[in-house]
Amino acid sequence: MRVLLLTQVLPYPPDSGPKIKTYHVIKYLAQRHRVTLVAFVRDTDKPEYIAHLKTLCERVITVPIQRAASRDLVFLGKSLLSGQPWMMLRDERPEMRAALAELAATSQFDIVHADQLNMGQYALPFPSGRKVLDLHNALWVLYKRMSEAQAFTNPMKYLLMRDWPLLKRYEAEMCRRFDAVTAVSEEDKAALIEAGAPSAMTVIPIAVDLDSQPYIERQPKGPHIIHIGTMYWPANINAINWFLDAIYPLIKARLPEVRCTLIGARPPESIIERAKADPSLTVTGYVDDPLPYLQDASMMIVPLKAGGGMRVKILNALAQGIPMVTTTVGCEGIAVTPDKDILIADEPAAFAEASLRLLTDADLNQRISQNGRDMVMQRYDYREAVKPLDDVYAEIVAKPAKG
Repeated sequence: MRVLLLTQVLPYPPDSGPKIKTYHVIKYLAQRHRVTLVAFVRDTDKPEYIAHLKTLCERVITVPIQRAASRDLVFLGKSLLSGQPWMMLRDERPEMRAALAELAATSQFDIVHADQLNMGQYALPFPSGRKVLDLHNALWVLYKRMSEAQAFTNPMKYLLMRDWPLLKRYEAEMCRRFDAVTAVSEEDKAALIEAGAPSAMTVIPIAVDLDSQPYIERQPKGPHIIHIGTMYWPANINAINWFLDAIYPLIKARLPEVRCTLIGARPPESIIERAKADPSLTVTGYVDDPLPYLQDASMMIVPLKAGGGMRVKILNALAQGIPMVTTTVGCEGIAVTPDKDILIADEPAAFAEASLRLLTDADLNQRISQNGRDMVMQRYDYREAVKPLDDVYAEIVAKPAKG
């Protein structure tokens, strides 16, 4: 079949959760279908990234997108006037609509596959192709949780509190307009149904490529905690501040020689300043290759208090044999078994204690490492996990398209 895939980010290199999820869908589809990719691109996207995707796709079309505080304020004004979610309006670009109108005039597709809620608006004008909405999370739940995690005086709290009910309505409306909807977890499916989406949706978990995620033989130079994640994402900032404020001091009091490294793009100045004041804390910013840090890691932390969907960084770390401590929210949607292939704790003292166990008990550390790798191999390799998408495509092409 001819598949048009619409993405909000260029899905290469696979160095963040959304990119990893989408990249493995592309790899799967490219083995079975003729894929045209249309993606927003940023200034940081390089020509060689696009060239790589062209080895998988029949055609790659890119549309530049930039975000700025002044532009965001304009979209906030439009949101206040229209009642539409600000999070969706800020990705409205006439350049994308023009590129797709030109494509629609010259090409026909069996499937129009919108990757993430942001791209759903761009799939709807295609008159013939069956439409699939591929949701990375139940976005309304994510933003509701983020609003609850923000401090009362944080301006972001107002925006999130206003936006999540709008997103809940918008998400359900968009789901009803597609021929098929996929969710990444049963939890997300239930949340979407709660919002008013049709119940007939397929769960297709986020997947990884075990061939490109080999088991890492770690040799840490002393007890070493790492965290990997985009450092400008509010949920990650909140998680790291909670860890540094409430948990890390408890660990250092028991294990003074411990080190902690925070890896991820665009860390806020407040966290950089904390590292300047604490010799045990390192903030790297974005790194092209995290392997040296993973080889020197005793464990990973994912201290999320707000989130939705599945945390790809957890799947990656489990695939690489990196033992970790996370919260219940952090591992939501992933088929982990507590105390077998991961440690879970939601309160500061318990999180610190679980971290200390991994830092000081070599046998436990190795057992959690191997069990996590085994679980991902059995359940989340993309060649198996994405197979239900074949049935989704086959079922909807056999039915009349939605208008």
